[in-house]
Parts: sequence; C-alpha cells; structure tokens
Amino acid sequence: MNATIRHVFLGKGCDEEQFGVTGCEFCIKENKARGKEVKGKSLNELVVVIKGAGEMATGIAHRLYMSHFRQIVMTEISEPISVRRTVAFSEVVYDQEITVEGVHAELIQSVDKVQDIWQKKKIAVIVDPEWTIVSILKPDIVIDAIMAKKNLGTKKAEAPFVIGAGPGFAAPADVHAVVESNRGHNLGRVFYDGAAEPHTGIPGPTMGYTSERVLRSPHAGLVKHVKTLGDRVTKGEVVLYVDKTPIHATIDGLLRGLIREINVKNNEKIGDIDPRGVKEYCFTITEKARAIGGGVLEAIMHEFNKWE
Repeated sequence: MNATIRHVFLGKGCDEEQFGVTGCEFCIKENKARGKEVKGKSLNELVVVIKGAGEMATGIAHRLYMSHFRQIVMTEISEPISVRRTVAFSEVVYDQEITVEGVHAELIQSVDKVQDIWQKKKIAVIVDPEWTIVSILKPDIVIDAIMAKKNLGTKKAEAPFVIGAGPGFAAPADVHAVVESNRGHNLGRVFYDGAAEPHTGIPGPTMGYTSERVLRSPHAGLVKHVKTLGDRVTKGEVVLYVDKTPIHATIDGLLRGLIREINVKNNEKIGDIDPRGVKEYCFTITEKARAIGGGVLEAIMHEFNKWE
C-alpha cells in the first residue's frame, strides 16, 4: 500500500505486487529528490534559529526536532521569566540542560559551540537578547517566537525564510509567514498575506476560567515560593509571595506554572493554575504550543518541500 500511495502522489502507476511495500527504485529516487533544493541542502540540513525559548517557542522547537530538523539554536535573555518551566527550554539558562518530552537542550556560551551540541543530538540555547547569532550563523530559517505581542525588530532580510508567531507581524511586509497564536478557530493557521489576531489580554478559557487561572504580581519585587510546580491548590490558599505580599490561588486546581524565585515587574505573569486537575498536564506541552508548532512546520514544508 505504501508503494502505491507514493506513486499516486507522483502521478505514476505502480504494481504493488511487483515492487512490494518498499516501492520501486524510480519511486524512491523521485521522492528523495522532492524538496532537496535549498542551496544544495536537504531538509534535515537546514539551520534554524528560534528567537525565544519559552513555552511556545519550546513547542515549536520540539515539533521541528521530532520532524528531524536537528540543527536548531534558540536565543534567550539573561534572566528568563518562563512560568511553565517544566516545558520551557529557557530553563537551561539556569540549569545548563533540560529535557522536554524526550528532546534535550543544552546551554552554550558562544556560537562556536553550536556544532558540538548538534553532534550530541541536542538543541542549542544561547543567551543572546540582541540576536547576534543570526548574522554570524546565517541560518536558513528564523522564527520569532518571543511572544512579545509585538515585533521587537525581526526583519524578512534576516534569513531566506522568516516566520513570526503571534501578533505584531505582517506577511509579507515584515516576515514571509505568520502563525496564529490566539486560541480559537484559527489557532496554528499560517498567513502568507496578513497578520495574526491582535492581543486581547485575556487568556484562553479552560473549563470556563480565563483571567482567574493566571497569577500576576501586584507590584515589582522578589518572588518567594510557598507551593511547588504540580501541587494541588485551593481557592484562597497562599501560593507564593512577592516581597511580603501573599499571592492567593484564585481557583481550585493544579499549579501548572510557577515563575522562578527572581525579581519580577509589576503585573508580571507569575503563576498558572489548571482547573482540570490532571497532573500530567503540568509536565507536557500544551495543545496551543503544539498547534503553533504545527503551523510553523507547515510553513517550512510549504516553502522548502516544493514539487519541482
């Protein structure tokens, strides 16, 4: 059946009984030839730089890695503020290494170490808030997944193919493609002429809860934990402090996200309570991050896996 399907795509006829499930030599040769023309590179040789290494960027990186894109570098700031830390490659800035759903990432101090990380079959992460690695590495693909709700300076000229995730980008003016990040009908949709929906400021609903499930700092200050990631909390219970101010759980559920004990700004997102109460969800990539990753993968394949 596999051989027949391959030949249908090629517009050819194939005798499955003659060639079996592996297909004929012509079929295999033709399918290998599809999409290999990227400056002489095959798809798995493409170099990808992802700006950001937080939760959504990690979902993108994970999907690409599992699709055999193995030359990936992610950039981060010197003190990441990820809340869903168990599924954020940004945590390597603090811990040097992290594994998310079987995919390993490691911190590098300079761009000349990136090949060493790739040889170890890991994703490289570098502290590089100015994205200088883009001009040094000259990647084939740049993905802005900072999720800043605006474009912080990403330009289409940075790479042969540039993707913007979420609001703030317009294709084809700023980037080659935009991926929708807002929950709803268009989540993960790719736009080649247009933009993602504007930032609403309201989290997507989970069991009817929106803003109630997100904990925010009431003022600037130092975070001090009372609870840990994965703990069950009840409404009114103290979860953490910002300086001496207690932050109470606003609903019952599991503590799915909790920022590190670092200094935070006023109104910073510092926690995330999941009312569904499934502990596994605290340690796995969300459907939103997977959908955005799927949109990015689609955009890349649309650009580089073309029929001749």
